[in-house]
Amino acid sequence: MLKRRGGMSALFATFISILGNPGVRVLLRLACKEVSCMYGNKERKESILYHTLSLLASDNVTCPIGVRFLSEIINGLIRTGVAIMGGDIKEVKRSLKDPALRRGVALVFRGIAHYGITVPQKLPAPFLIVWNFTNMCNLKCKHCYQRAEKPLPDELTLEEKLRIVDELDKAGVAAVALSGGEPTIHPHFLQIVKALSEREIYVAVATNGWKFADYDFLRRAKEAGLRYVEVSVDSANPKRHDWFRGVDGSWERAVKALENAVKLDMSHAMAVTITKFNLNEVKDILDLAESIGVRRVVFFNFIPVGRGVAITNLDLDPVEREKFLRKAYKEMKRRGLEIEVTAPQYSRVVLQLSGKREISPTHFYTGADPAIRALAQFIGGCGAGRIYAGIQPNGDLIPCVFMPIKVGNLRESRFIELWNNALLLRKLRNRDNLWGFCKVCPYRNICGGCRARAYSYFGDPLGPDPGCIYNMKYWNEILKAQEKEIEAI
Repeated sequence: MLKRRGGMSALFATFISILGNPGVRVLLRLACKEVSCMYGNKERKESILYHTLSLLASDNVTCPIGVRFLSEIINGLIRTGVAIMGGDIKEVKRSLKDPALRRGVALVFRGIAHYGITVPQKLPAPFLIVWNFTNMCNLKCKHCYQRAEKPLPDELTLEEKLRIVDELDKAGVAAVALSGGEPTIHPHFLQIVKALSEREIYVAVATNGWKFADYDFLRRAKEAGLRYVEVSVDSANPKRHDWFRGVDGSWERAVKALENAVKLDMSHAMAVTITKFNLNEVKDILDLAESIGVRRVVFFNFIPVGRGVAITNLDLDPVEREKFLRKAYKEMKRRGLEIEVTAPQYSRVVLQLSGKREISPTHFYTGADPAIRALAQFIGGCGAGRIYAGIQPNGDLIPCVFMPIKVGNLRESRFIELWNNALLLRKLRNRDNLWGFCKVCPYRNICGGCRARAYSYFGDPLGPDPGCIYNMKYWNEILKAQEKEIEAI
């Protein structure tokens, strides 16, 4: 008997097994055309692919007969594929009622239409943009990748930000995470949250939690369209957290912000940058999360960039990182907490520890479903410049917020032109361009190494990630070079 699996994992398996067929790709390319359909009394101009998914979700959509005909063919293939993969088409339909998810799925369709099935998958626009909304900040964190403190003199105006929102919408970007600096203290924050949400883009925020300790302000942000809150906590000990964050009282407000997110029933997570500073606190931090009611904890890879360069000595060595990744997986299995790690090596560690039964597509849940293993290769680990990019406060487009290499500026060029044509982004989309063990690693399609760490340590985003146990020789070379520098002094 065919084992039933989740509808969305079956849908992803359908992408890989059926929709990459050359004949089907012709249909998908036809469906990339933008047309107008009526959603109730509102006209929306979207790709036929988007309208197709809306029709599958049984939304109140009225489309021209040609669009409906093509949609029926594509949705027929989806229904067939999900059934073959043992999935639940009702779950797919329920999930696709979320317009932001429809945007993401339509984006995958467009990627398959343009490029076929690639490993990892190439996309015509990123799933996610992390937008460093402002350089202003009310804390003084020791690891800040932006050296955030005061707003930059050339930060984007509100008018320019709204134009960028429009460009991201037209490109088909599925999600935008506002970061900083501290985005919540900027006067444009709620306006941009609302503008993104009105375009059915999934809106998230990475915050120190100071403003969201005010329940009413977080409620207003939720009403404006904010869907996900990620609050940074660096220690279970208030004094240690406050020292690391540079401002007394920051721990108390971060914890209060998470409590408010729980009360408001918002999707949320506790974000922890893991270093030697808090490596021995993992259990206590997870205990704290559970005591608050948090169900999701994200451990961020430390990247020595910005102010973080001054605390490079706190970076985990490859052995420490390997032990930590193993501990994170075991704690997740023991507690039932959703624990994620942004180090792309986590996918490989989960695969190894589970006897190849489970895997964790980077920044995604860990699962035993065979389709999730395919999804891990589909997503492909580190997504810098491939399924994800960053925007600086002045409009510079960068591959990753931890990799501040300007590939263009959105004041001077359209977003989609830079995404499709920037040389560095194109290089990052082909793992054959890597060097070191990352180029030949058998796990490169589910990991690929952290490109920001390669850039931080070697000045080359295509270099090896010295945080991986398989790149130990490069880590040792770094240590030797540091010793020589000290001797020279």
